[in-house]
Amino acid sequence: MLLLKMWYGTFLGKYSSERIMIKTEETKEISESTLEKLDALRAFMHTIESVLVAYSGGVDSALVMAVAHAELGDKALACIGVSPSYPAREMRDAVKLAEALGIPYRLVDTEEYLDENYAANPTNRCYFCKSELHNRLKEILAADAWGTVLDGTNASDLGDDRPGIDAARERGVRSPLVELGITKAEIREMAHHLGLPVWAKPAMACLSSRVPHGTAITPELLRQIEAAEDVLVDLGFEQFRVRHHGSNSESGVGDLARIEIPPTAFPHALEKYTQITDGIKAAGYRFVTLDLGGFRSGSLNSRSLSLKLQPELSSRSQP
Repeated sequence: MLLLKMWYGTFLGKYSSERIMIKTEETKEISESTLEKLDALRAFMHTIESVLVAYSGGVDSALVMAVAHAELGDKALACIGVSPSYPAREMRDAVKLAEALGIPYRLVDTEEYLDENYAANPTNRCYFCKSELHNRLKEILAADAWGTVLDGTNASDLGDDRPGIDAARERGVRSPLVELGITKAEIREMAHHLGLPVWAKPAMACLSSRVPHGTAITPELLRQIEAAEDVLVDLGFEQFRVRHHGSNSESGVGDLARIEIPPTAFPHALEKYTQITDGIKAAGYRFVTLDLGGFRSGSLNSRSLSLKLQPELSSRSQP
C-alpha cells in the first residue's frame, strides 16, 4: 500500500499526482474516545449495502467519503454537486482529492438557481438548494440501484440554523457523523489521524451565503463573488469571505465588496491592498472594504446588518 504523503501548510488543493491511500499505520496521535468513534464509523458502513456520499471537498464529507470507500470499496461513490454557487476552485480540489485517494466520483449538475424559491434568497434558501441536490441524488440512487445517500452533517452542526438538514432528512439522507455523535473537532482529529490532507481545511460555505437575504441570487452575481474571492486565493489568503452588497437591479452585480478575513491576516491585506482592490474592482465592484470585525461565519444572517447596508448603498449610487 502506498503511504499517504502529508501536507501541513496552507491548503490550496495541491495534491501529488501519485495515488494516495489512507494510512494503516497508527502514526498520528488520536484520543481513545475519538478512536472508538472512528471504529464505530467504520462499522456503520457495513450496515449499508452501498452508498452515495454527498461530497463537497470539505473535511466533513471527505472523512465520510474516505471511510466509506475504505470499508466498502466500489460500493461507495462520491457525488459532487456542481452549480454556480459552488466555486470552480473547490470543485477542482474535491476532484483532485477523490482521484488521489482512488475513490470513484461523479459530477452532478444541479439547477437550484432556476427555482424561484431559491433565487428569491429567503432565510431558508439552503432548504431549496439541498432539495435540488438530494432530488438529483435520489434519481441516481433509483436509476443505478444504490442503497443509501450519506452526507457530512456532524453533531456540531445541530446547534446552527441549517434548513438544508431538513431537506436532506425529508429525502432519506443519513448523516453518520450525527448518528454517532461525532463533532467537528473529532472529525479533524480523525482526518489528521488518517492522513487526509484536508484535515485542517477551513469551512467554505456556498457562494450564495455571501449575499444578504432578500437580494436575488443569479448566476451572474455568483460569478462576480467567485471572481472576487479568487483574487484572495491567488494572494495566499486561507480563510475569507467576500460579502456582497448593493446589487444593481439591472445588471445584478454588486456595488460593494466587504472582505472578511481573520485580524491576524490584516497585515497581509494591507501589504497587498493594491492587488486586492484592483482585482476585486475588475470583478465588477465599485467599492472594496475591509471589515474590521474580522472573519465570522454567517455574518449575513444578521438582519440588522442587511437592512443597514442596503439603504446606505442605494443612496451612494445616486448622482
